[in-house]
Amino acid sequence: MDNNLIKEIMPFKDLQTIPRKEHITVTFLIEQLRKQLNLKIVSCASEHSCDDRLITDTDLHRPGLALAGYVDLFTHHRIQVIGNSESQYIEHIGQKKCEKAFLEITRFPIPVIFLTDNNELPDSYLKMAEKAEIPVFQTPMETTRFMFLVRDFLEDQFAVQTMVHGSMVDVYGVGIMISGKSGIGKSEVALDLVERGHRVVSDDVIILTKKSNILIASPTELNKHFMEIRGLGIVDVMSMFGIRAIRYQKRLEVILELSLWDESQHVDRTGLNRETTSVLGIDIPTINLPITPGKNITVIAEVIAMNHLLRNYGYDSAKTFQNNIQKKIASRKSKSPVIQRAVDYFESDLE
Repeated sequence: MDNNLIKEIMPFKDLQTIPRKEHITVTFLIEQLRKQLNLKIVSCASEHSCDDRLITDTDLHRPGLALAGYVDLFTHHRIQVIGNSESQYIEHIGQKKCEKAFLEITRFPIPVIFLTDNNELPDSYLKMAEKAEIPVFQTPMETTRFMFLVRDFLEDQFAVQTMVHGSMVDVYGVGIMISGKSGIGKSEVALDLVERGHRVVSDDVIILTKKSNILIASPTELNKHFMEIRGLGIVDVMSMFGIRAIRYQKRLEVILELSLWDESQHVDRTGLNRETTSVLGIDIPTINLPITPGKNITVIAEVIAMNHLLRNYGYDSAKTFQNNIQKKIASRKSKSPVIQRAVDYFESDLE
């Protein structure tokens, strides 16, 4: 990747989003649902028109009111899902009575209709869809589960993305992005973590995808499982360390910002003041770590991951230490200010 482009995408406050997809075809959706989600999908009508039908919205729609004849607020541009409720309504009202309403529905440019729970449409309805070139597919999956999976897939396809410069590593299940100026040693720290049994996600260029309220980090197609070590060159992590050393996606949970030691720089020494960095509108906990010769960044990265896990489980070592100090200060009001050992009696242990 061009060095100038990498410099442009480094500062988090100046991140440029990657243009999101404007649409996907129904053909692409069906292929991915079958391939990625292993869904059983059977074509019922007008499969040949899938290439011309475009999906532009992440939401899905159940056309209950439209089948009842009310189409003033019909969101026809969304994927239409006909489940048990709609099928039983057609059966209850009668096929003939609903034909006019269904014919009215087919006059809208609907991208695709899915029949869930192995529900079926009458042949006359399928002929209307065929005539209007609206694809109709059937799946045995229950409606709520199907809608959840399809919506999640669409949110991923239309998600906001950006690129950042750094190294992304999975440390004890915590996604840590190591950032800092070029040449400061991000890749070397990531490689050392891999050697200690952790997993690299991406080196140098990281693609961040915003899904719901989280950020998912992944490599590009070119740099996946490759690392650049200055003075050594390109390293293929998967070939060298095996499949256990890589993964292709991980949630971003902590940013580890490396910087050169500067005496004038303020450094947090207690951990009580938690800094965050806003990335695509999501606040990510950030650790600013000044480095000096001899400092073991790899071990510190492991401690950062474990400390993050402890906080998630409700234990904060900084606050616990602060509480101990406050209790000791309070107790000194009634006792003489003498520093006490942690152990009252050594017994016979003289080691």
